[in-house]
Amino acid sequence: MRTQVTFDCADPHAQAAFWAQVFHTAVEDHSALVDQLVDAGRLSAEERIAIDGRSAFRDVAACRDPEGVEPRLFFQRVPESKVAKNRVHIDVHVDEEEKRAEIERLVALGAQFVETHADRGPTTHVMRDPEGNEFCLH
Repeated sequence: MRTQVTFDCADPHAQAAFWAQVFHTAVEDHSALVDQLVDAGRLSAEERIAIDGRSAFRDVAACRDPEGVEPRLFFQRVPESKVAKNRVHIDVHVDEEEKRAEIERLVALGAQFVETHADRGPTTHVMRDPEGNEFCLH
């Protein structure tokens, strides 16, 4: 059994790049499949874009852990923007002595630090990804 977490977003490729860096995973390369689908007439040329010189789906992107440990993260373009708090969020576990440096690294990647809580056990740092989705650093 595999787990995939799907994000609705405005820019799936930017989100995939951000989260791949968070988890030290890889953005999936769909170029061969995209080119094959366009050549076969199953995907319109308008649904293909170039990312880093390679073909990609315009409206979806994904990242995955080559070791298969972390879940696959899938990002799909939606027309509406985020307007409320997430009903589900990702927890990123980091060793205590590395938390401060990890917060700084994630902020440099485009995350926003929101607040810190220590009322329910371990210290939790609430953050937002570049599109405002909350996640926690434990």
